[in-house]
Amino acid sequence: MMKKNKYDWKNPLLFFLLFTMLTVSGYPQLLGEERNIEINGYLMGHFSGRLLDKGALDDEKLEKDSDYLVGEERLRLDIYGWSDEIDASARLKVDIFNNEITDESDIDVREAYVDYTTDAFDFRLGRQVVTWGAGDLLFINDVYPKDWHSFFSGRPLEYLKLGIEGFRTRYSSEYINGEFLLIPFFRPDETPTSEDYYLFNPYALVPNQVEEKPDATFDNLELAGKLYRGLGGFDVAVYYYKGFWRTPSMKVDNPAMPTTATSFYPELFVHGASAQGNLFGGIVSLETGYYYSRDDRNGDDPLIPNSQMRYLTGYQRQLWEDSNLGIKYYDEVMEKYETFKEHLPDGAPLPKEHRDTVTVRLEQYLRHQVWQLSLFTFYSPSDNDSLVQPKVSYKFSDNFSTAWGANVFGGEKDEESEDPTFFGQFDKSDNLYLTMRYDF
Repeated sequence: MMKKNKYDWKNPLLFFLLFTMLTVSGYPQLLGEERNIEINGYLMGHFSGRLLDKGALDDEKLEKDSDYLVGEERLRLDIYGWSDEIDASARLKVDIFNNEITDESDIDVREAYVDYTTDAFDFRLGRQVVTWGAGDLLFINDVYPKDWHSFFSGRPLEYLKLGIEGFRTRYSSEYINGEFLLIPFFRPDETPTSEDYYLFNPYALVPNQVEEKPDATFDNLELAGKLYRGLGGFDVAVYYYKGFWRTPSMKVDNPAMPTTATSFYPELFVHGASAQGNLFGGIVSLETGYYYSRDDRNGDDPLIPNSQMRYLTGYQRQLWEDSNLGIKYYDEVMEKYETFKEHLPDGAPLPKEHRDTVTVRLEQYLRHQVWQLSLFTFYSPSDNDSLVQPKVSYKFSDNFSTAWGANVFGGEKDEESEDPTFFGQFDKSDNLYLTMRYDF
């Protein structure tokens, strides 16, 4: 990270920022109409603050001394170039941002890849965002990294997805379509931490915190495949993934008196399928996936997630003009649950055999889509906890827009085990946010 100093014009990040802004403002004249390049982007400010300040939570401690989850300014540059001689193109999406909370500036490369296309195949090499499956913020066969801190603090939805470095090839034909991915470098989910959120952390007092990521070796190469086509009015797909769990498991050196807590990422296979199409006056979504935990085949290692079956059903339709309603039900079922319980250490949190979630999305556009009112809600019947996300967006013009919203968590502890539930653990981290954005 680079220390911010707004008066030091020798700072290369600030020099690049100034140069880029001047270039973007006059790039048609600099590049000329004949150049095969487009530059777009935006300037954005995003601020997210807790509804409960530190003074109301004297019994809780945060590693960062701030009432804000996020306070930042971002410059997005989306540079796209192509060739007339061959069917090839390249794209760079990069954010230059200033973090007001940590007083630091940095560069975030969102995407950076090169494409080449032939009659039946196209190829992509570099950092890219991959989205698979039929879920609406419920992910089964979309096994690629997510940034949950961004999602829980109100950043625009695109920041939930993280790019992966890899090679993708896509095949298209009249009968079947396919997609194949090679991912040489593992990237985990960005999960909320006790630096920003009031979280239940059983290892918080362990002095040494260590992360072990899979080594960048050929043996740890992630592989993913997808076959899909239209069938009976539905888009049908089957999926395969060989890699690792994106959220870490934890182990300690000494259970009685630990001095080191290590987060690690066990091996994972996923086999799945999805179907989505028009039915009953709306769009019906179906998806399933089998999560095979390779490092815990017998289900007797409590440090590693057991294998699971995951299911999703959904329905979406327009209620009236410029409106949308979407409802989805998600369920995950742990395999070998009794074996898991038998080997669980005394006092360790006991997850449920079934964990289900219902989501509801309501959207309404007003005044020729100048206003957008939206409400997205997660509710888990098994955990009796929830997340409610209301948002209001307004477009001042085609270029300038703003959004106000909130993340409100509900639920505290599981009634049987007295352990915090997934959404319940964030109950003291409710937040409001404001985003303002200028597109160019």
